[in-house]
Amino acid sequence: MTARTMARRYSTALFDVVRKQGSLESAERDLTGIRDLVEGHSQLRKVFETPAVPAQKKRALVEALVAAAASTSPEVRRLLVMLAERDRMALLPEIAAAFSERTMAARRVMPAEVVTAIPLDDARRAAVSKALSAAAGSEVTLTARVDPSIIGGIIARVGSTVYDASVTRQLEKMRQLLLEKN
Repeated sequence: MTARTMARRYSTALFDVVRKQGSLESAERDLTGIRDLVEGHSQLRKVFETPAVPAQKKRALVEALVAAAASTSPEVRRLLVMLAERDRMALLPEIAAAFSERTMAARRVMPAEVVTAIPLDDARRAAVSKALSAAAGSEVTLTARVDPSIIGGIIARVGSTVYDASVTRQLEKMRQLLLEKN
């Protein structure tokens, strides 16, 4: 079984439990917070990734971290202790990402990545977000990136759908049309 598959299974189990209790937001916040803490400290991350460190020590470390963050939900706490006991804390970033994806899908929110040649101002960002939400049939969270190589226009990816209205793509279409006519 791949690490990604295991991470999805753990995140699905957590999602199912906290959804029934109505605490999706707090679980997502707690899981993301612990992930950010581990990712932000290279020594801590190395301890969890190193197989030479016994699982009991990893569990003790997780319990200390969770005790320091007193507001951590019991479900997330149990998941983290279980991961430490099974020496799978290295899966935490993937579990948190899969859990966030699942939570967004439950709220009918989709991630959208937008690439433009120049940075978007707030008004255009709002207009693009509104248009993509209408096209996708659900709310989108926009992540903008600048890539001058597209010359102009916009490339948007919502889920698995790509909308390419870049100048580069239009020039490529024209080139193909001209080659077909010859």
